[in-house]
Amino acid sequence: MATENDPRTISGFGQVSRTTGTIFRYLLMAATMFGIVTLAVLLVYVANDALQPFTADPAWHLTFFVTLVVPTVLAGGYLYQRNKSALSFGGMVIGMLVVSLMFASGLALVLIDIIPPLVAFSFVVAFVLPALVVVGLTKYDRQIPFGARVGLTGALFYLSLFGFPGFIGSTLGLPSIIPSVADLVQSLPVVPTPWVMVSLMLGGTAAVVIGQYFGDIRGDKTGLAVGVATFVLTAVGALVGSMTGFGAVAMATITSVSLLPTAAYAGGNALTNEEDRTGLVFVAVVLGGTLLGAFVVNTLGFAGPQSWVDWQFLTSAHSGSAENAGLYPAIGGSILLMCTVAAMSFPVGVGAAVYLEEYAPNNKFTRFIDVNISNLAGVPSVVYGLLGLGVFVNYLGQPTGTVLIGGATLSLLILPIVIISSREAIRSVPNDLRQASYGMGATRWQTVRNVVLPESFPGILTGTILALGRAIGETAPLIMIGAPNVLFNLPTELSSKVSAMPLQVYAWSSLFASEDFYTKAVPAGVVVLLAVLLAMNSVAIVLRNKYERES
Repeated sequence: MATENDPRTISGFGQVSRTTGTIFRYLLMAATMFGIVTLAVLLVYVANDALQPFTADPAWHLTFFVTLVVPTVLAGGYLYQRNKSALSFGGMVIGMLVVSLMFASGLALVLIDIIPPLVAFSFVVAFVLPALVVVGLTKYDRQIPFGARVGLTGALFYLSLFGFPGFIGSTLGLPSIIPSVADLVQSLPVVPTPWVMVSLMLGGTAAVVIGQYFGDIRGDKTGLAVGVATFVLTAVGALVGSMTGFGAVAMATITSVSLLPTAAYAGGNALTNEEDRTGLVFVAVVLGGTLLGAFVVNTLGFAGPQSWVDWQFLTSAHSGSAENAGLYPAIGGSILLMCTVAAMSFPVGVGAAVYLEEYAPNNKFTRFIDVNISNLAGVPSVVYGLLGLGVFVNYLGQPTGTVLIGGATLSLLILPIVIISSREAIRSVPNDLRQASYGMGATRWQTVRNVVLPESFPGILTGTILALGRAIGETAPLIMIGAPNVLFNLPTELSSKVSAMPLQVYAWSSLFASEDFYTKAVPAGVVVLLAVLLAMNSVAIVLRNKYERES
C-alpha cells in the first residue's frame, strides 16, 4: 500500500502518493471556498444596498435579536444535538411556507390584475368536464381501440376549450358554429362572485390534494373530512380578507396555495413520524418570535430598515425617480412569460426525450440529433433572440415584444436543456422495470406510460424547473425580439406587450443610469429577481432530494 513517505509506481497509474492526493483535495476545497466566498460577498453587497439593514434603530435590532435570533439559535442548537431529522423537518416547514407564499402572491397577482376570475373559472370548468368524461371512458378502455380513444379525448378537450371550429376555424376565417364551454360559462346571466369562483378553483383543488394526502395516512373518512375542512377554510379565508381589507381573492389564494398546504404537510408528517414532531417547536419559535418582534416594534415605535424592497416597490410601475420606481408590471410579465414557456417547452421537450430514449433506433441520424441537441444547449442566449426575431417576427409576421413571441423565444432557449435533463431522468429508470412490464404482456406504450414516466417524472420536473430558472433571468432574447424595456401596465393577453424583471433592471442601469438608480432601484430589483430564482431552485432541490431518499 502506498504511504506518504513511500510513493510507488503502479502500472497504468504512475506514481501513487497520499501526499499528492491530499494536496489536490485541499486545492479543490480552497478553489470552491474562494468561489463561494466571492459570490457571498457580492450578494451581501447588493443586499445591503437594497435592504439597508443598518438604517434601523438599534432598539429594532435588539428587539428581534431577543425575540427571534436568540430563541431560534437555542432551539436549533438543541435539535441539532438531539434530533437532526426534527430540525430538518422544522426548517422544511418554514421554507415551504416562505416559498409557497411567494408563489401564492404571484398567482393572486394574476387573478386580480391579469386574468379575471370569471375567465379563469370558465376555462377550469371547460377543462374539468372533458377530463371527467375521459376518466369515465377509462373503464371501457379495453373495448375502445387506442386510436379511437386518443382521437375522442383530443376532440372532447378541443370542443370544450375552443368550440367548433375553434381557433383553427378563426385562422381560416370560418364562423363559429358551436361555442366552447368556456364561452358558455362567461355568457351566463348570473355568475358567482370572484372570491367564490377562486374558492371553487383553488380551494377545490387544495381540498382534493390534501384530502388524498390524509386519506393515504389515516383512511378515506379522515381524508374526506380534511378535504371538506380545507374547502371551508378557503372560503373562510376569503371572507376574512374581504372584512379586513386585504382582499377576498388574494386571501383565498394565499390560504389555499400556501397556508393550508403548509399546515397539511406539517400535520401529516407529524402524524407519520413521531420522532420529528419536536421540529414543530422550532417552527413555533421562529414564527412566534417573528410575530412577537413585529408587535413590539410596532407598539413601541422603533423604526425599521429603510429598505428599497418594500410594498411600494413591489406594487408600483416604473417612475422617473428611483424612490418611486416599482417592479410590478415586470413581475407580472415574468409570470406570464414563464407560464407560456412552460406550456410550450415542457410537452415538446418531454415528448422528444421519450421518443429518443424509448422509440428512436440507434443509427447515424439519431446520433446526429444527440450531438446537435448537446451543442444547442451551449449556444449563447442572444443567438436564440436572433432566431426568434428572424422566425417569429420577420418570417411569420408576428408583432414584436409580445407575451407569445417572448415565450416562444425563451422556449427555444431552454428546450435543449429540458430534453437533455428529461433524457437523463428516463435513462436512470432501471431496465429491469421495463423488462418486468414486458414480461407481464404490456406494450411499449403501456410500459412508458405506467412505468417509465412515473419513475422518471421527479427528475423531469426538476430539470424543467431549473431550465425555467435560467429563462426567467434572461435579457438578451427579449431585447432582440423588441420587448419594451419599460412597461407601465400589466399584460392581459398573449398579444400584449411584455417586459420582465431582468429587462427592467437592465433599463434602470442603462437607460436611466444615475446614482439614485444604481444605489436604490437596481439593487432592489436584483434582490427580488434572486429571491424568485432561489425559490424556483429550492423547489427543484427539494424534489430531487425527496425522491433520491425514496429510491
